[in-house]
Amino acid sequence: MTITPIYAAILALMFVALSVRVIGARRSALVALGDGGNRLLLRRLRVHANFAEYVPFALILMMLAEQQSMPPAIIHALGALLLAGRVIHAVGVSREPEQLWQRITGMSLTFTALVGGALINLVAASGLI
Repeated sequence: MTITPIYAAILALMFVALSVRVIGARRSALVALGDGGNRLLLRRLRVHANFAEYVPFALILMMLAEQQSMPPAIIHALGALLLAGRVIHAVGVSREPEQLWQRITGMSLTFTALVGGALINLVAASGLI
């Protein structure tokens, strides 16, 4: 397994960057817990949380597909879809006003990576490949 760790590392760095943005907004707003009614902090919290909700599961599916000897191009496609989706989503949702097309595109790419990973693993586990 050599491909998934690359995407996991890149996405981990992105997660840290999103975490630092939350910390900065918390400090600026003087809010220790929750969002304190601060719209910027709320946006940053949701971008961070949304990332945390979707990325681990997608990486697990990538790792499983890679362990089942799926072609490298498929693993890279899943990773690229996930990475692009998370970047586009984070940029769009972070803006005020929100860029709805970026939110939709980001989630669509993320869902494509998740559904694609699920289907690839189902097919590989069934022995059809």
